[in-house]
Amino acid sequence: MTIEQTLLSYKELEQRICHLNSISSLVHWDMETTSPKLGLPYMSEAVGTLALEIFRLTTSDEMKEYLGILTAQGTYEQLDQATQASLREAKRQYDQTKKIPEALYKEYSILTANAQRIWQEAKAKNEFSLFEPSLQRIIEINREFANYYGYEEHPYDALLDQFEPGYTVKVLDELFNNLRTKTLDLLHRIQQSSYRPETGFLSKTYPKAKQKEFCQSLLHKLGYQTDAGLLAESAHPFATGISLQNVRITTNYHEDDIRSAVTSVIHELGHAVYEQNILKEYEGTFVRDGASMGIHESQSRFFENMIGRSEAFWQHLYPALQEQFPDELGSVSMEQFQRSLNIVEPSLIRIEADELTYNLHIMLRYELEKAMMAGELNAKDLPQAWNQKVEEYLGLVPPTDTVGVLQDIHWCFAIGYFPSYTLGNLYSAQLYQKVRKEFPHFDQLVVEGNLQPILDWLHTHIHQHGKLYTPSELIERATGEKLNAEYLVRYFDDKFTRIYHLS
Repeated sequence: MTIEQTLLSYKELEQRICHLNSISSLVHWDMETTSPKLGLPYMSEAVGTLALEIFRLTTSDEMKEYLGILTAQGTYEQLDQATQASLREAKRQYDQTKKIPEALYKEYSILTANAQRIWQEAKAKNEFSLFEPSLQRIIEINREFANYYGYEEHPYDALLDQFEPGYTVKVLDELFNNLRTKTLDLLHRIQQSSYRPETGFLSKTYPKAKQKEFCQSLLHKLGYQTDAGLLAESAHPFATGISLQNVRITTNYHEDDIRSAVTSVIHELGHAVYEQNILKEYEGTFVRDGASMGIHESQSRFFENMIGRSEAFWQHLYPALQEQFPDELGSVSMEQFQRSLNIVEPSLIRIEADELTYNLHIMLRYELEKAMMAGELNAKDLPQAWNQKVEEYLGLVPPTDTVGVLQDIHWCFAIGYFPSYTLGNLYSAQLYQKVRKEFPHFDQLVVEGNLQPILDWLHTHIHQHGKLYTPSELIERATGEKLNAEYLVRYFDDKFTRIYHLS
């Protein structure tokens, strides 16, 4: 078989795997949004069967043969950059997945699909015991995965590498400890301030139907292609890319707080805009995805925080929100509403946390995940351990498991994902600093509702590349330097010193 024939065969196998991944994403979407409850157990089995087929193709003898030929020295260097990136991702997936026994992989696929349904019930009923057996098995299998993948210092390193290549416990401990110290220092200064934003208007009732209308209106304004996706409801907001022309997002609505749906829609929209603008020629390849979960989160946090919580954004959009809710917001100024989006106050729910203390939510989950993988915590220990960490990090004690250990869906399908959120915040602050240098009139563009130049910059420097570059390569190409945590620290200090009138 010639190199050209091998490459053609490889691309056919690659596309087949991508097609099956798209079908899997579609099924998961349906299970989380519209599937009848009684049909979920069977669909979980079907998801397991589909995952097993993907597993077999990813680790097949054919894949091994193609990778051996195409990544050989002298051949690999002659291939175009996108094909090289595809092979890099395929080899990485092959090397790791091949180590996992097929039966264990299938068990895990079915287990995690079922776990999401069980978690929803446990959360709704505030009964952790319903979820505990599934979670315990998920923890056990992830410990096995870590051993199969291999690691040098900490078993958690093997799982981190699945979501953010290159990061380890050693690196994150130092990064997070420094960020935590500076976050708590700024939080203390804010708590000592006599200034408090007005919040009385937030206790009013905001009808769900009107929230839906307003959230729909946000999509186009922020660059989301509504003919290549849709907005639905789910127990936990999320985004899923079925294809580059089919990227869907969800939210949930709370009639006692208009901010929740608005910020979650803008957040998930950031994920979707990223995927909708990956180069179309990458469709059906392993390059058709975000560079990493941290880079993905950088886009959702950039949209949610740097744009969606800014005064400039609401100068443009607030009249439309007032028109939608005249009784609730007619007498509330834009400044009052925008400040309410930036209140700093420790709270129990991660997805509703303020921008400053959000990272503390991630750090406590990181600490728990490390302990799980080290064999120091099992599922039965988590409610108590969770509450202790929340009190330590945020000074609060969850009154129920529903607003405590059961609030996140993530442990239904992944351990090692949470640190990506804080890494995303760090990336987003560095990108924000670079974009503001590129556009000294950044705020005026946002006030005018002219986000296109900003979107175009993101499309050019981040979105279009997909997985063409590694996360570290991408951030350095886009900003001219490696990841620098000081940009987030400086961003927080500048923003909250201004809002809370700190000296």
